[in-house]
Amino acid sequence: MEDQKDAPKKGQLNIELDADIAQGIYSNLAIINHSQSEFVVDFISIMPGVPKSKVKSRIVLTPQHAKRLLKALHENVSKYEQQNGVIQENKQPSIPITFGPTGEA
Repeated sequence: MEDQKDAPKKGQLNIELDADIAQGIYSNLAIINHSQSEFVVDFISIMPGVPKSKVKSRIVLTPQHAKRLLKALHENVSKYEQQNGVIQENKQPSIPITFGPTGEA
C-alpha cells in the first residue's frame, strides 16, 4: 500500500527529477524548426575559439505545447524583469551556422 503522504492528491501530477537531469545542460544558442505537426528546439553550447559545436539537447513539442511554452517563458521573463530590471540584449555577431541534414516528416 502506498504511503498517503507521498501519494499525489487528486488532480495533481507527481514529477520525478533524476539527479543527472537536475544538473541541467548549459546552452547559449537555440535553433528552432517546425513542421506542420511539431516544433523542434535544439539547444547548443558555443564556446569561443571552438569552430564546431554539437547539439546538447533536442526537445520536440506539439504546436499546442510550443505555444504554452512561449506563454510560460513570456510570463517568467516578465516576472524576472520586474524583480531584477530589464534584461539587456547584447548584439551577437552573425555566426554562419551549418546544420546537418534537415527535412520535414
